[in-house]
Amino acid sequence: MTVREIYEYIKTLAPEYMAMEWDHVGLLCGRMDREVTKILVALDPFYHVCEEAKSCGCELLVTHHPSIWELETVNDQTISGKSLLYLIENGISALNAHTNLDCAPNGVNDRLAEVLGLREVTVIDPSGTDEQGRAYGLLRGGVIEPTEAERFVQHVKKQLGCTGVRYTAGRTITRVAVGGGNCANSLYRIAALGYDCLVTADCKYNTFADAKDLGITLIDAGHFQTENPICAYLAEKLQEKFSDLEVILSKNHADCIKFA
Repeated sequence: MTVREIYEYIKTLAPEYMAMEWDHVGLLCGRMDREVTKILVALDPFYHVCEEAKSCGCELLVTHHPSIWELETVNDQTISGKSLLYLIENGISALNAHTNLDCAPNGVNDRLAEVLGLREVTVIDPSGTDEQGRAYGLLRGGVIEPTEAERFVQHVKKQLGCTGVRYTAGRTITRVAVGGGNCANSLYRIAALGYDCLVTADCKYNTFADAKDLGITLIDAGHFQTENPICAYLAEKLQEKFSDLEVILSKNHADCIKFA
């Protein structure tokens, strides 16, 4: 099995046309004709993840976040350059599906909605439809039984395995919007659509202040925690499709942010 064959399958899960124009997706490091017997799946292509891929004997690293981002040089003087050099020197190819996987049906945000137990999940402001007529887009919205904000915050914390979350509590929650990673810039749109809560990450101070004024519960559950649920799903789909290969879910990768 080659990297090319594996990527062709990944594109059925997250087509390239669903990615944002500014994004980097696909094979960013390595060879399409590389023969693969083992795959490591992780959220990020950090250096310790690259080391894990080598230690597991993997020829392919599949991640959500790209291995190349605003990179001008590939040398051992930068963190990302060091990781790329390590992959190249050890013959490991690196594939990723980033915003295309965020937007895709059954992608990052559908998984997040599922983990949080949302019902009647829909795509908020669809970007288009795929070949099967399914809507795709960045955000998801769903409903829950009427729940006090503080209680729902604790539910999110538990379901995503967060050490801690940042939040501002608003009115009783029945309609929830989710956007893994940094989707806080959608707050005003979410408010206009009548949602009571937005679960996302990487929120700024002023965004919390805006949410408070809008009466919306804004929950910053962490970039890693809101996106990492996709990794187990992706590993499962790859193993199901390529039963002759060994697909390994990273055991070493975790959130680098700690709470005192």
